[in-house]
Amino acid sequence: KCLVQTPVGARCPECARVQRPVTYQVPARFYVRALGAGLATGFVSGIVWALVPLAGFFLFIIAAGIGFLIGEAISRSVNRKRGLGLQIIAGISVAVSYVAQSWASGWFSLPLQPWVFMNLFDLYGIIALAVGVAVAVSRLH
Repeated sequence: KCLVQTPVGARCPECARVQRPVTYQVPARFYVRALGAGLATGFVSGIVWALVPLAGFFLFIIAAGIGFLIGEAISRSVNRKRGLGLQIIAGISVAVSYVAQSWASGWFSLPLQPWVFMNLFDLYGIIALAVGVAVAVSRLH
């Protein structure tokens, strides 16, 4: 009744010594690196996103690309570690990218509206945000 299933079969709890895989053991300093890489990549990609004059379906492709870019930047900054904390950082970073894109759109619009978030509550933008978060999180799953 106390057997534990392991990759090599059933074992007793003492013999199994089930541990998390090394890939999912993330030290605290890696979270700091992931946060820095994610937020920096998110902010810069959001500014670049505002400069791209594409809309419609391409908005989803751009958001997926940004999600991939942020997920990959975080993954590389932490030596390909994975885990829930890194996924949360990736989701926040994609949201930062979306807010930076909305803010930068106000700067790049005519007439100049620097403090107006142009399309923060746009339905397609929110769906694109969800696509970007899903892609970024899947890179760290």
